[in-house]
Amino acid sequence: MGKTLAEVAKQLRDADKKVQLIYAFNGMGKTRLSREFKQLVAPKNEDGEEGATDQPASSRSKILYYSAFTEDLFYWDNDLTLDAAPRLRIQPNSFTDWLLALLRELGQDGNIVRYFQRYANDKLTPHFSEDFSEVTFSLERGDDESSGNIKISKGEESNFIWSVFYTLLDQAISVLNVAEPEDRETRQFDQLEYVFIDDPVSSLDENHLIELAVNLAGMIKTSPPNLKFIITTHSPLFYNVVYNELNSKICYLLERLEDGTFALVEKKGDSNKSFSYHLHLRKTLEQAIAANQVERYHFTLLRNLYEKTASFLGYPQWSELLPDDKQTYLNRIIQFTSHSTLSNEAVAEPTPQEKQTVKFLLDNLIDNYSYWQQN
Repeated sequence: MGKTLAEVAKQLRDADKKVQLIYAFNGMGKTRLSREFKQLVAPKNEDGEEGATDQPASSRSKILYYSAFTEDLFYWDNDLTLDAAPRLRIQPNSFTDWLLALLRELGQDGNIVRYFQRYANDKLTPHFSEDFSEVTFSLERGDDESSGNIKISKGEESNFIWSVFYTLLDQAISVLNVAEPEDRETRQFDQLEYVFIDDPVSSLDENHLIELAVNLAGMIKTSPPNLKFIITTHSPLFYNVVYNELNSKICYLLERLEDGTFALVEKKGDSNKSFSYHLHLRKTLEQAIAANQVERYHFTLLRNLYEKTASFLGYPQWSELLPDDKQTYLNRIIQFTSHSTLSNEAVAEPTPQEKQTVKFLLDNLIDNYSYWQQN
């Protein structure tokens, strides 16, 4: 019998660690965990309004969190009836009203634009309305020509929303690093205790993903000691970079058990270090499959991938990850092609059936142990 997500949230709070890094497959409950943790740290008021409580220490004072729910606060107004320019509106509530007023007061719109262009396109420019309630986008080509208002992609939209949050977090840390509260430019962050970040990377390519992870880790290193961070992700590469950038952290694997409860399993040692190599192996195999250039050494890479995946997930034998109905047969094939020593078996070109086996087994890993899949 495992724990409820509320109990997992309590486990995270009671751990009292500077940084807690959590890996979980898609659909394991990361986003719901962020809500449970927020509710534990700063409950909603009696009306159930997000971002406000009847107590002076409101949720926006004690915790900042980024998740899919954060993205839900932004929505498009395409105005199809009047055929007006598309604009990204920000859902008004007590939290967003506070957020936007604070960013406006501190003059942070320029930093949001700068962060966004770093991860998207340096010509793609957001324009805030005077009250910060909506944003339009245009392509500025640098020759006094503009595309006019355009609707950006879903991935660019996610990057923009992350840039708003990142700017807020950067400002909060900068303010809190002023030792004397009366000397701070705002007292809005004085009670901030936690930052919960759930998967900020689903729309980024690998280069920008690494840059984001490094920047976030660098920011955490400069934060005051009493500010605690919980970071969840389904991305092996993001996990790997954050793990290696931060010295002081505790790492977990979040699992959902068959009875619907959850386990937060602490991960130690080498099981936290091999994520980026997973991606390299996968890319190499996919390229060979796509070009129909699978050779025998690709079976060695495939076995290596199975071994590292099994080690990370805690399986005693890598063969346990193989499809149940063909486990014995496929195990023999991989053993044979990975460790062939007879000269008459050292053939550069596998048979068509063997090539299909590589694709089948790689698909099995991705489909059934899907920590590579995007949200």
